[in-house]
Amino acid sequence: MLFNRIRFDARLGIILTLLTIILSSPGFSQNQQSANTQVMHWTVDGVDREALVYVPATAKTQPTPVIFIFHGHGGNMREIFRGRGFDELWPGAIIISPQGLNTPGQLVDPQGLLPGWQKAPGDQDDRDIHFFDAMLQTLKQDYQVDNKRIYATGHSNGGGFTYLLWAMRGDVFAAVAPSAAIAARELSLLKPKPAMHIMGENDPLVKPAWQRAMCNQILRIDNCSPTGEYYATDATFYKSTTGTPVVLYVHKGGHVYPQEANAVVISFFKSITKP
Repeated sequence: MLFNRIRFDARLGIILTLLTIILSSPGFSQNQQSANTQVMHWTVDGVDREALVYVPATAKTQPTPVIFIFHGHGGNMREIFRGRGFDELWPGAIIISPQGLNTPGQLVDPQGLLPGWQKAPGDQDDRDIHFFDAMLQTLKQDYQVDNKRIYATGHSNGGGFTYLLWAMRGDVFAAVAPSAAIAARELSLLKPKPAMHIMGENDPLVKPAWQRAMCNQILRIDNCSPTGEYYATDATFYKSTTGTPVVLYVHKGGHVYPQEANAVVISFFKSITKP
C-alpha cells in the first residue's frame, strides 16, 4: 500500500509539474482568448457595465463590421463569446459580448437572482438600451466602425433583447439573428430588416408555436415570399420584395443553440450590408 501511495504521489507530481509548465507558457490562455480580446468597462446610469470585446488589429485603420452577442438569462459574456467563436469565423469584425445584470425573468427566475436583459421598452428604466448606446458610441469613437455593417444576435432572453434592439434601435443594424425568442410588446415597432430566426422544434421553454407565429410575423414585416429555398442545413431563405430577406433556421433540439448555426449566422451577416 505504501508503495502504491508513493507511486500515485509521484505521478501526481509529474502531472502538476506539466500543468504548471503549460499554464505558464506564453501561448496559453485559460479562457483561450486571443491577444486582441479584452474586457471593456462603461459607467451607465451610475452602474459599472462590462463586455468582452474582440478587436481586429485593422479596426483603427479601415471600416470594420461589428457584431453584438447577447447571452441568455443566467448566462455570461465569456461563455457565449467562446461558444459562438465569431472571432474565428469573421476575424476582421469587432465582436462584442456584453454582460447582463441580475434581472427578473419572464419565464424563469422571477426573483431576479441571475443576469439577463430588459424585456420591453421602459423595463428596468431602459438600462440595457442605454448600455448598448454607450458601447456603440465608444466603438465609433475608438475604431473605424462600418456603419453599414452592424449586427446583433442573442439567445433566449438575449434573443428577446435582440428583438427589442430591432424595435428601438433598428436603424443602427444591417441585420439581426435572434435565437429561441419572440418579440412581445415591441412587435408593433418592428420595421423591415434582414433577419435570421433560430428555433428548436422541441423547445420546452419558448414554445415552438410561439416562435412559429413570430417567424410568420417576421416574414410579413419583411414582405417575404411565402415559399423559401435551401440556404444551409436546417436553414431556409425567403426572398423579400423590400430587400430585407429572412432566414429561418429550425433544428430538432430544445431550448438550445446549435453550434452548427454559428457559420450560418456569419454567412448571413456577411451577405447583408445596410443600404
